[in-house]
Amino acid sequence: MAKSEAGGAVPERRSSVRWLIASLAGAFAFVSYVQRMNISVAAELMMPDLGLTKIEMGQIFSSFLWGYAIFQLPTGRLGDAIGPRITLSIAALIWGITTVLTGLLPAVFVAGTLAMLGCMVAVRFVLGVSEAATFPVGSRAIRNWTPPSERAFANSFMMVGSASAAAASGPLVSSLMVHFGWRWAFYITSILAFAIAAVWYVVVRDDPRDHPRVSAKELLWINPERPTRANERASLFEVLRNRDILFLSLSYTCEGYVLFIFVFWLYIYLVEVRGFSLLNGGLVTSLPWLTAMVLTPIGGLVCDRLSEARGRFAGARTVIIVGYGLSGALLFAAAKSNGRVAVIAALCVSVGALYFAEPAFWATAVHFSKENAGAVSGIMNTAGILGGIVSTSVIPVIVKYFGWLPALGSGAAVAVTCAGLWLVIGRRPPMQSGLADSHSESRSRD
Repeated sequence: MAKSEAGGAVPERRSSVRWLIASLAGAFAFVSYVQRMNISVAAELMMPDLGLTKIEMGQIFSSFLWGYAIFQLPTGRLGDAIGPRITLSIAALIWGITTVLTGLLPAVFVAGTLAMLGCMVAVRFVLGVSEAATFPVGSRAIRNWTPPSERAFANSFMMVGSASAAAASGPLVSSLMVHFGWRWAFYITSILAFAIAAVWYVVVRDDPRDHPRVSAKELLWINPERPTRANERASLFEVLRNRDILFLSLSYTCEGYVLFIFVFWLYIYLVEVRGFSLLNGGLVTSLPWLTAMVLTPIGGLVCDRLSEARGRFAGARTVIIVGYGLSGALLFAAAKSNGRVAVIAALCVSVGALYFAEPAFWATAVHFSKENAGAVSGIMNTAGILGGIVSTSVIPVIVKYFGWLPALGSGAAVAVTCAGLWLVIGRRPPMQSGLADSHSESRSRD
């Protein structure tokens, strides 16, 4: 306890600013996902209006993912260098601008022309570039603000944000486009991007020691006494030599393939195959993401508890193998089922299990990275987006020539492959000294 000038004891001020920062990172992920997912719902009206085929729509989806994938590492490095505050604020401003342009620019061109398609591809590519900062730099902010024993749960805030956006985007965008048209769906959702840019810049600080609301007790718990100079960050070559980071990234490629089946094709599948209306399809699409909202923080807590008891890798390995094994099995079951209720129930738990495992990936990336949190998270997420690019490009082709059962079955097979890869990750320490040793970090908070 501190003492007043009169000599009396003054209770030490408590604070929980780290959870405010984690919550804002979750809000950032929410807005990020709305900006990327709005087109997956609006596509149902955009395709006939703009004269686009499903394969051309897949190319537009993929253009976002190319920008998103290519700039994961550069934006992660940028976040490491100049901090999450300014990096994410600028990124969100670009989200708002490109989302407005997605609705505005196609009117300039004749529907069905190559110029119109090229315009859409270019705008969504730039959106992907700016959104590339979301998770690597958000993970860097979480790393700055939380001790190791809380990082899986803290990272789950971002996953809950993305899952809740996925749940909200279906009914929100379908309702907007039914009542106002698909163009206004983009104009209205862009407001969220401009708002989060302002809030993030005003509230967040890169270093807990610079935040006026952090108490001495919370600062001691966070333990921000870490090296921050650029020369203490590992080189890109050192990062890429780490065997476990490479296997982690390979497993996250599988994550991207499976996740983006749900992100980009779930609504269309429910409307075209399962017979839901445009509006009801949006409502039903939200149910798997609501399940994910519930299971994501549970997965983060379970990972933290298992990591404390059994070690960082053992905790993450258990959560991911269980989550992805279950997700793959239920995705295939949904594709095979004939009843609507059974299909929706299986899809709900499949997406939920996928997100149950998600915090374990990001906590593992931060564990490897030390002062390279943005870069390592960027490498891992790049791999995930490459899987997403394959998914958005291959799924419509499989559907066209073989049907939805093989398409969803491919996602189930990839999910099981991801679980299998985690039998290898962390079985021996990484080779370089510039990054965290696989087994050196204490099982408790350090």
